[in-house]
Amino acid sequence: MWVANAIAGVVVLFVGIVIRVFNTSGLIAGYNTAPVEERAKYDERALTRFVGNLLFAASAALLAGGLLDIAAGARGVVAGASWLVFTAIVIGGVVYANTGERFRR
Repeated sequence: MWVANAIAGVVVLFVGIVIRVFNTSGLIAGYNTAPVEERAKYDERALTRFVGNLLFAASAALLAGGLLDIAAGARGVVAGASWLVFTAIVIGGVVYANTGERFRR
């Protein structure tokens, strides 16, 4: 189970780095398909910074769960729980980003 955490954690970390460092807003679902007029209403830099940081946190949850599972010899219990934490981080981040017009100009 820890292998799945390691692979997923590294992939999510890589995507987070690409979005955060290179301001690649084209990888943000919903934003990339919006018309140009709609995208002009948002602070793209703040949005990419937030999504990148969100993915860093989600990646940390997966990687930590995998490492703790190995260290504790928990046979997938801790790794499985880290997927619940990952899901909570992603859902919480999406709700936070979509409420309160946080990234509007």
